[in-house]
Amino acid sequence: MSFFRALSPHPLFQIFLFLFVLLVGNPSFSQEKDTTTVVSKDNRKFINHTSKGFVFSTADEKFELQLASRLQFRFAVPDDQDPITFNDFNNQDVKLFKINRARLKVGGHAYQKWMKYYFEYEMGQSILLDFRIMLEKYPWLKFKAGQWKVEYTRERFISSGNQQLVDRSLLNRFFTVDRQQGVSIYGNLDGGGSANFDYWLGVFTGTGRGARFNDDSKLMRFGRFQWNMFGREVPFSGGDIEISEKPAAIIAIAGIMNTSPYTRFSSSGGGNLEGYEGTNDGQYSVKQYNIESAFIYKGFSFSSEFHRKNIVDNFEDSGSTTLGGYYLTAGYFPYQVFDFWPRPLEIAMRYAEIRPDLSISLNKQKELALAFNWFFVGHKNKLTTEITKFTFEDTSLPQSDELRFRLQYDVSF
Repeated sequence: MSFFRALSPHPLFQIFLFLFVLLVGNPSFSQEKDTTTVVSKDNRKFINHTSKGFVFSTADEKFELQLASRLQFRFAVPDDQDPITFNDFNNQDVKLFKINRARLKVGGHAYQKWMKYYFEYEMGQSILLDFRIMLEKYPWLKFKAGQWKVEYTRERFISSGNQQLVDRSLLNRFFTVDRQQGVSIYGNLDGGGSANFDYWLGVFTGTGRGARFNDDSKLMRFGRFQWNMFGREVPFSGGDIEISEKPAAIIAIAGIMNTSPYTRFSSSGGGNLEGYEGTNDGQYSVKQYNIESAFIYKGFSFSSEFHRKNIVDNFEDSGSTTLGGYYLTAGYFPYQVFDFWPRPLEIAMRYAEIRPDLSISLNKQKELALAFNWFFVGHKNKLTTEITKFTFEDTSLPQSDELRFRLQYDVSF
């Protein structure tokens, strides 16, 4: 351990580095599967290791505990944060290495297999991200209560460990409602063939992750309706690493209504976009909707989102502002066409565009990204490299551009 102490005096860093070296040692491209099992004399499994981590269960299988963790190491230049204002384009000499995420995940079921629970904790920032109970006895009617990422946008709901690119697009800051506390009903309505639909309906406090109050008597209202065009869902995961033999596609529409002191949300809780400085109770009324699509087939993947968001300041006589944006993402495993291409290597691209005020035509923020993923063991052990070009346009300022490079290793165990 003296070698690790020489690198850092922090004991958590020593442990993370040791596990990093230990777990990167399998270079094969394989899917997630059971790797370790402890059984009793009558051949009942008590301890497994699966894609959900270490799984502990009682002999009668009425109780199950899943314990997993995930580490994300990242290098970025210049800087790691997406540019927000024109001043952010003046940091060309910044280089950064960081442990971007260090997650502990606990899940399972209790008393009945359909009575499930889940917790997720960010160790690096000491933040409790998720805590929820799910009652999932019937496929068509399920219930959830607690705190979690609202299923409003596909890009945000997909775990950061299952993304195709290093992180989410420029749209995420403007349009996500992130984690909220509340209740939801959801399920799958299967009428056979293409008559296959998913739905989510929820009400939330509407003041973000970790909120201990509601600023007014109103709640955030949420709904999402999804058509599974070929009779099966596209998983909430980036890419098509399983090389699907049958196509899957979805079209979804989702909407949110909320009144609060906030115009944006993140893992840190409620906050405000640039130009919205007030923090009064019930100051902002926000209505937004999103139209979504996704498709996977034989290693090819595609997804898109189209957003509109209207903000009314109830304390200022400034009318309303409507924001718009969209992104397109596509990925493919070229080894299926080119013999020289390594089997574990995926190529992915994304284009995103935001207009912070649709009434101003020459006011745009753009992002064009190219990424390569090397999957050691699916999304559970992968290396991603990405280069991104950002372009900001404004009627009163010259156009600004930035080119950013990022390298990221993500491992779960």
